[in-house]
Amino acid sequence: MKNLALATLLAALAASPALAETTASNGPSGAHYANGSAEPVCTVDPATRDVSCTGTTIGGVGHTNAVATLSATYSATVQCRNHGGQIVNVKTQTVASSSSGQLTPSRNGQLIVPSLSTTAPTTQELVAMATCPNGNWTKELLGGATLTSFTYTLVFKGFSQPYISIVGA
Repeated sequence: MKNLALATLLAALAASPALAETTASNGPSGAHYANGSAEPVCTVDPATRDVSCTGTTIGGVGHTNAVATLSATYSATVQCRNHGGQIVNVKTQTVASSSSGQLTPSRNGQLIVPSLSTTAPTTQELVAMATCPNGNWTKELLGGATLTSFTYTLVFKGFSQPYISIVGA
């Protein structure tokens, strides 16, 4: 019973949304969330470890373009087994996944920011990227991919720091 309660709590924490930090000084002077829009929110699907961030609309940007980027880092442990059954050097694979888009304001100085998402690497992708000391050895994935961290940013052209930043682990 305790294990079920702990698993439920961990799943709820994993699904908790990561909230945005908006820094007004890192965007055009009139930039604001349009009426009916809010800061983006990123969530992690506890079953797949995929990351999804909601879209938004930012008004008052004039003709200022922007780039929205979502980057996620996943890790997994792969072990190599020789024909004699010996396990050799456990290796941790780190894989990056990202999604981004160039954003151009529509009429009336509004920037429509689409939702962005990343997908966790599959077992086959993780095993294919792993290297063993000898090509005859068998690669074995221990567990699955773990989401190490993710970062969502929206940076306006002409600004070096993000207007919107979301960081999650």
